[in-house]
Amino acid sequence: MKNKEETAIFAGGCFWCMVKPFDEQPGIIKVVSGYTGGHVSNPTYEEVCAHHTGHTEAVKIVFDPEVISYEQLVQIYWQQTDPTDAMGQFQDRGDNYRPVIFTSSEKQKKIAVASKKALEKSGRFSEPIVTQIEDAKTFYPAEDYHQEFYKKDPARFEMEEKSRQSFKKNNWSN
Repeated sequence: MKNKEETAIFAGGCFWCMVKPFDEQPGIIKVVSGYTGGHVSNPTYEEVCAHHTGHTEAVKIVFDPEVISYEQLVQIYWQQTDPTDAMGQFQDRGDNYRPVIFTSSEKQKKIAVASKKALEKSGRFSEPIVTQIEDAKTFYPAEDYHQEFYKKDPARFEMEEKSRQSFKKNNWSN
């Protein structure tokens, strides 16, 4: 049993595409797809997609900070997203797909803010960095069929992931 587990919550478009990059890292205990940031308790996928809940699709990552740091997770997060697109990610459009780093402590907030400032100063993007940093709210796990989607339906996952992979190659490869 690990002495310490921490959580990180990130929204970066479709949660199907946000699980695998974290799930593959050492120190990750689990990654859960779900909804957060809204005003409706226990929302369903259909309700979130209808834009009436205020929720965003997100992933909750449980990790061992002795193996992987929150700073490292934030760096992985940036490289999965288009931080210049406030109203969705890639083919997924709407407020339920907006990019957000949800922080659960002052330490996480400081790390996220410093990381965002560093990205802004880097000049990597000519457009403003619009990813929000917000206090974490209640996280509601998505329905079972959304969990570990990349393993359950690899062909569909690959199709969903295409535009994200192209963006990542063009903007995050060094």
